[in-house]
Amino acid sequence: MGIGNIGVPQLIILLVVVMLVFGTKKIRSLGGDLGGAMRDFRKGMNETETAVEEAVEEVQSEPAAKG
Repeated sequence: MGIGNIGVPQLIILLVVVMLVFGTKKIRSLGGDLGGAMRDFRKGMNETETAVEEAVEEVQSEPAAKG
């Protein structure tokens, strides 16, 4: 079990090295920042989708232009 050619023991060693280099506070801070960025991205996507749906409804509800 692992990711690609990396096994579980290699993942554990990698996690230990990352914790030693960055420290637990920095990792926790990065996780919070990443979560906030994902939340903002989803919010932006939902706002864009809502705006597009409103524009489509507006165009569909307008009577056809007489020409």
